[in-house]
Amino acid sequence: MTAKPLPAWRKEFLPLARPTLGEEEIQEVVETLRSGWLTTGPKVERFEGRFKEYLGIQEAVAVSSGSAGLHLALLAAGVGAGDEVITTSMSFAATANAIVLCGAKPIFADCDPDTLNIDLRGVEARITEKTKAIVPVHFAGQSCAMDELMEIARRRAVPLIEDAAHALGTEYKGRKIGALADMAVFSFHPIKTITTGEGGMVVTSDKEWAERMRLLRFHGISTSAWQRHAGGGSAQYSIQLPGFKYTMMDIQAAIGIHQMDKVDRFVERRAELAGLYCRAFKEIKGARPLGLVSYPQRHAWHIFVVQLELEKLTIDRERFLDLLKERNIGSGIHFPALHLQPYYREQWGYR
Repeated sequence: MTAKPLPAWRKEFLPLARPTLGEEEIQEVVETLRSGWLTTGPKVERFEGRFKEYLGIQEAVAVSSGSAGLHLALLAAGVGAGDEVITTSMSFAATANAIVLCGAKPIFADCDPDTLNIDLRGVEARITEKTKAIVPVHFAGQSCAMDELMEIARRRAVPLIEDAAHALGTEYKGRKIGALADMAVFSFHPIKTITTGEGGMVVTSDKEWAERMRLLRFHGISTSAWQRHAGGGSAQYSIQLPGFKYTMMDIQAAIGIHQMDKVDRFVERRAELAGLYCRAFKEIKGARPLGLVSYPQRHAWHIFVVQLELEKLTIDRERFLDLLKERNIGSGIHFPALHLQPYYREQWGYR
């Protein structure tokens, strides 16, 4: 007998996430459209400046996506064919794909089952002479143990590149994520702390790495289109190395400029909502939120993750998601483990 669908608790569907945009963003985009300059230009420079100011970092390179930023950061650090990069399997595809696109092999360290952040012992155990970088992910916006990770990276002489896609606004012991490691990569997808529609940012204090990423993001060309055509410079250009089209548009940056004014407010509101959820789930058996780390941090709450204890439930995960949908509540799986995805199983033999 087919079960009847349950009555919806909401009249309208509540998506997993949606952006919060104000009139300031709209007017800045309109101004950009009317200016006649839509691609990489003065708005991107302003956005990069706001980002550097917020993090207290020396260099910020705006790119077309967080995925592009990861690729450029790894290339700038010299990751290439035959190298290994230690990361986590509990992340979006971009984290491992960027490693593979450099010609390197992703080495998946274990995760802490309570927080889903990368396990320090797993990182240490997997370092070899082939290790070229370590890429931790601040899962769901909760800070990894940065002091320990930085100590491991420095002792073993490998760059530490934070996948901070979830972590704009996250702090570790009073210090902002993005201002601690050798490089950090942020995402501005609509479900992230702030959005530019699509977009990303790589930050570092290494000027040489930053300059290399600026070359790589625009076909290896030494001057941007803005510098050549609208900034009063020469129309001539030279190709220094083969690169990509990973640039951010001024239309996107116009949104980001004003989103930066709201980072802390957005994080505070997310924390309020997360607190409501945490209190509510104390009364529910078989579903528990991720654990919190013991060291001081500010959690950005990119997503609110619930782990199901299936042995305490009478339904499986798919039915749980279906029931939420029937009640007009959006949800998702974050994340299907990367080492179990077909490509990584077949290419690298992960099980």
